[in-house]
Amino acid sequence: MDEKVIIEERQGEAVMMEGNVPNGRKLYLESYGCAMNFSDSEIVASILQKEGFTTTRNVEEADVVMLNTCSIREKAEATVRKRLQLFKKQKKVNPNLVVGILGCMAERMKETLLEEEKLVDVVVGPDAYRDLPSLIAQVDSGQKAVNVLLSRDETYADISPVKLGGNGVTAFISITRGCDNMCSFCVVPFTRGRERSRNPLSIVAEARQLFEEGYREVTLLGQNVDSYRWNVSKKGEIVDENIPTTNFAELMEMVAKVNPKLRVRFSTSHPKDMTDDVLHMMAKYDNICKYIHLPVQSGNTEILKKMNRGYTREWYDNRISAIRRIMPDCAISTDIITGFCTETEEQHQDTIDLVKQVRYDYAYMFFYSERPKTLAERKYEDDIPLEVKKRRLAEVIKVQNENSLFRLSHFVGQTQEILIEGPSRKFPDSQLCGRNTQNAMVIIDKGELTKGTYVNVLIESCTGATLFGKVVD
Repeated sequence: MDEKVIIEERQGEAVMMEGNVPNGRKLYLESYGCAMNFSDSEIVASILQKEGFTTTRNVEEADVVMLNTCSIREKAEATVRKRLQLFKKQKKVNPNLVVGILGCMAERMKETLLEEEKLVDVVVGPDAYRDLPSLIAQVDSGQKAVNVLLSRDETYADISPVKLGGNGVTAFISITRGCDNMCSFCVVPFTRGRERSRNPLSIVAEARQLFEEGYREVTLLGQNVDSYRWNVSKKGEIVDENIPTTNFAELMEMVAKVNPKLRVRFSTSHPKDMTDDVLHMMAKYDNICKYIHLPVQSGNTEILKKMNRGYTREWYDNRISAIRRIMPDCAISTDIITGFCTETEEQHQDTIDLVKQVRYDYAYMFFYSERPKTLAERKYEDDIPLEVKKRRLAEVIKVQNENSLFRLSHFVGQTQEILIEGPSRKFPDSQLCGRNTQNAMVIIDKGELTKGTYVNVLIESCTGATLFGKVVD
């Protein structure tokens, strides 16, 4: 997935939904990887709450532990394996503890984790979460349980996700599942299956419910949001003449109209599918945030072809120009991989030149990590030495750090509307944090302000990652 890989855990605790009878068992969830995994964990919590499970932030009191996993980089998998080793030790103290993995690692490593290393009791793929209650019951009867079957239809559109461990202000809404882009370096199509879009009316209903519950920002999630299509086949044909068709630009407008005080973001866009109608729709509505994450991966056309990205450097340049023309104030971030198979110093320099040319606001930068079962593993030799990969990555990071400071410094002296998300991490008792429409983090003094409110802030200073200011009328 073209998205920041978050190698961190989030434990969730939620209130039992009305009408559900607790069964006395407690569920502990940890999520790793992209935002889609965090969103999926909320679906899992909802499914198990209906069966009487309550959630807990304290792993020591849990009866069932589920890790929602990521396979996009080797580091993500290594982090999860370390956690599973800890839970294996915990099972010696509590033999009835059920340990399972969800998500992308589930399909890829089911035999290894279940049989060879005996680290888990249950393995559940991204399309099989509805089967969790029966799988846990199977483990209770003394068996191992697994369901990693992928679906062409499952979107969980009828499930209202339980919000876990969030700030009560921002939330994710999944609009598509799976991916049809067979990027040669990526495992997502193999672990999440083919792409399918969710009913737009269910998306709007979820956004409306979130707003009524006090949320003031939603992020529309998909492996490739630009390819969202409802009632339109892959060949562009209308499936049902009695149902309106909806593309991504139209979906954004539907969500934006829920309430002008509900901010709308999205992630992730694909350069080959981003069209001007999306950009014009963003410009039309003030509450559609002026921020686009547009992963490039490489600045060299030949490497892009080997990555099977479906566009050239010239095409990407055209999309950047369109964004700058239609929304001059739009922030742009990207993903970059250094040291992909056969990458030369000249090709690496093309990426450096692109980063200098675009001057991204943010970038998520990694060196290439070969993943099993991908096209790149089968077709290309991972022939760039690790020290070269790391050196090239450091060079890209250096340029991007300069870009980030350059971009944020332009806000100094301006008044920005900020949505307060909650206490700042560094000084939670005295400061609050929030973001402007361009997704820049802003720190202000707490005063009498509360989260979930909009304030005007005069930006007084910045670092390469954060803005600092004071509230003004």
